[in-house]
Amino acid sequence: MTPSIPIVVAGALGRMGAEVIKAVVEATDFKLVGAVDNTPGKEGCDIGLELGLDELEVAITSDFEGCLCAVSQSVRDSDSGAVLVDFTHPSVVYEHTRAAIAYGVHPVIGTTGLSPEQLSDLSQFSVKASIGGAVIPNFSVGMVLLQQAAAAAARFYNHAELTELHHNRKADAPSGTCIKTAELMEDLGKSFNPSEVDEHESLEGSRGGRRESGLRLHSLRLPGLVAHQEVMFGAPGETYTLRHDTIDRSAYMPGVLLTVRKVRSLQSLVYGLERLI
Repeated sequence: MTPSIPIVVAGALGRMGAEVIKAVVEATDFKLVGAVDNTPGKEGCDIGLELGLDELEVAITSDFEGCLCAVSQSVRDSDSGAVLVDFTHPSVVYEHTRAAIAYGVHPVIGTTGLSPEQLSDLSQFSVKASIGGAVIPNFSVGMVLLQQAAAAAARFYNHAELTELHHNRKADAPSGTCIKTAELMEDLGKSFNPSEVDEHESLEGSRGGRRESGLRLHSLRLPGLVAHQEVMFGAPGETYTLRHDTIDRSAYMPGVLLTVRKVRSLQSLVYGLERLI
């Protein structure tokens, strides 16, 4: 039988972390070996019981590096190395990713907020350490399809704006998914939204954030939302709108599991789910 893939989940009690653990437990080719979370009062509690599952005999710990160290000591074969799935916070995602690589644990990063400079540094570090990883701004297959459609449409339209909508507990703006969509559109090397009037804002930020390409990105944060994105193109006499709505976090789980199954065969750090499907 093929050995199970050892999984550590960081942000285990968060909404995405909890979904990942449930998906890992239901799958037959994974084994949960670590649960990291810094929620006060939960140290040492069984993660399964905390999430309303059966007892999983995996204790919650706030010691991120200690957990990685213990897992790396118990899983020494590089062909069956452990995988970190991280859904934590932009303030710690760079350190978490770098630490995972240093300990020989393959990072699968769903936390957004990494800068281009940090991504470049982590990519170089991944190659030097020979530990493949994946930074995935959005695990939804539907979102990947929207991004590919947006990149194709960008060939034909010179005017476009992007809007992303998320719950009001999301820390970073704009979302990593929205930035990734803009980057794919910009791969053409063209400029967008040529100025046709001397614009001014009576309220700063009203027109959203402007990228060097001219694309404008807008971020909305409201309770009741999960994750939504819209790309609107305009031309004389028409508009063309692409939109994707995530109404439940379970939509991300097929992409998470697919990435976990593939990440140990990677030789470097990849960015974006489209690189894996």
